[in-house]
Amino acid sequence: MRRLRGIAHFVATCRGTLLVTTLALVWLGLVAVPPARAADAVLVGAGDIAGCSSSGAPATASLVGSTAGTVFTLGDNVYNSGTAQEFSACYAPTWGRFKGRTRPAVGNHEFLTAAAAGYFNYFGAAAGPKGKGWYSYDAGGWHVAVLNSNCAKVGCAKGSEQERWLRADLAAHGNQCTLAYWHHARFVSDAAHGDSPQVGPFWDALYQYGADLVLSAHAHVYERFAPQTPAGKSDPAHGIREIVVGTGGISHYSFTGFGPNSQASDSNTFGVLKLTLHPGSYDWRFMPQAGKTFSDSGHGTCHGRP
Repeated sequence: MRRLRGIAHFVATCRGTLLVTTLALVWLGLVAVPPARAADAVLVGAGDIAGCSSSGAPATASLVGSTAGTVFTLGDNVYNSGTAQEFSACYAPTWGRFKGRTRPAVGNHEFLTAAAAGYFNYFGAAAGPKGKGWYSYDAGGWHVAVLNSNCAKVGCAKGSEQERWLRADLAAHGNQCTLAYWHHARFVSDAAHGDSPQVGPFWDALYQYGADLVLSAHAHVYERFAPQTPAGKSDPAHGIREIVVGTGGISHYSFTGFGPNSQASDSNTFGVLKLTLHPGSYDWRFMPQAGKTFSDSGHGTCHGRP
């Protein structure tokens, strides 16, 4: 017994010495301590969402309600004009249930009410500065920029207040992975709207700073593009992947031919996009409304600046 006690004392002494030695080496900088890894973040959402006469928003709200994480909206949150009454009567009973975890973007229908007052008053500080509507936040290890693509109202051109803010924001956040979203899709193959070149300066800045993913809506379809340059040229190494998710519930558009780099599309399914943001990579999955079968999923890796 005495011998066992001696062995136990010896082991405890060695462990204590090892701990003290290790702590001293860490303090002196001779032993590297790996940085804490940011936890995965989940984002879920869509655009072109609610109308009091549409059954689509309740169906997509059910999907959002079953998914934990931050809710994003891609504009045209409520139809037809984004009034306070429409937000109260049409949006609040469906997607409004998740208002406390929603990071919204503003669409063109909200601006049918002067200065998009219904939108800014409903979402409050979560919508960014009133009258501007652009802001950013972090999700796990990712940086997320939310922009206002109503260019005739707020300006999107190179040198505009918003474009200068975006560049300053990207410069101030050196995250390995960057995501941005707004309403009008830069590239889309729908028959109603098509491409929105006025948001090109957003793409120029995001591409320059190595952004990985852009989400948009406006077109009431789902369409995913391969990583591409601001000019729409394939760029697997440093291009931005765009996913158009105008499937929140209001209506469906059709397609007319498909643009370069279009990889997946659907024009008759309401649903939401779920993003799982890992440190250094991401997964996407389109979740369809109950009774529909279309889906789309995949994995992407973050990259640096070109």
